[in-house]
Amino acid sequence: MAFMSHRNRQPSPVAPEPVRRIEAGPWAIELLPGAAYATRYVAAQSAIGFAFDSQRGVHAIGSDRVRPFDAMPNGLAFVPVGCDVMSESPMGGEYLRVVRTDGIALAGEQAFNNRIDSQAIHLASRMRRALLNASVDDDWETWALALAERVEGKDRSPCQVAMTGNRMRLLDEFIDAGLDGPLGIQTMAQLLELSEGYFIRAFKQATGKSPHSYLIDRRLARARALMRDSTASLADIALACGFNSQAHMTSAFKQRLGVSPAQMRAGSRHNPVIGKNPNQW
Repeated sequence: MAFMSHRNRQPSPVAPEPVRRIEAGPWAIELLPGAAYATRYVAAQSAIGFAFDSQRGVHAIGSDRVRPFDAMPNGLAFVPVGCDVMSESPMGGEYLRVVRTDGIALAGEQAFNNRIDSQAIHLASRMRRALLNASVDDDWETWALALAERVEGKDRSPCQVAMTGNRMRLLDEFIDAGLDGPLGIQTMAQLLELSEGYFIRAFKQATGKSPHSYLIDRRLARARALMRDSTASLADIALACGFNSQAHMTSAFKQRLGVSPAQMRAGSRHNPVIGKNPNQW
């Protein structure tokens, strides 16, 4: 479910990507990098979350009952004021968190996650690009307000159809094991014992993106981890992540993240906090 306030990161021999944060008007917006975490808190403010990656762990949200969770990629989430939150994951995942800090509560009384909303996906992706490569033209308040409006819609149960948590876990393991080579949609469908057409439709309904788009996201996530954790050349990293060349990887980075691999690697070596009062939140 990945309902996170302050992630207590697990010890690691390498420094993770920095937390990127912006404060704009009444909004505080934070991009949390993928990392193992353990957190427990009572929400002092309602918060909007967006999980870019699939995540797994255990949680207790508004309850004392701890249970396993599987969070789908591209899932919109919400935590209301006063909600008890406990969440742990050995892998984590990149996560966007948006909070209104002027005391005005966001609409909604029930916590939810795994809501697939095409407009929320577009907004969250745009905000991630801006956090990775800030510009004076970024319209943070408009984006945050628009994302809050997606939360205010009628409560909808997550619709995963055939893409259950177990199938998503199996698919992730399969992709990660073969990420340095070609991976076809037909092979993925056969792995899950689904027809190719049904697999594509079910995956899109459950995650808001195509299997091919998700595969590129996994390649990018692996490349970001290797750029952070190793001194390998960008050309070697590209091949290790299944890109045809360094140029192919660079094109994917710029298209999806708004930065080049070289900019991303340089940015991981310091903590770029954008805006005022970075320690307030």
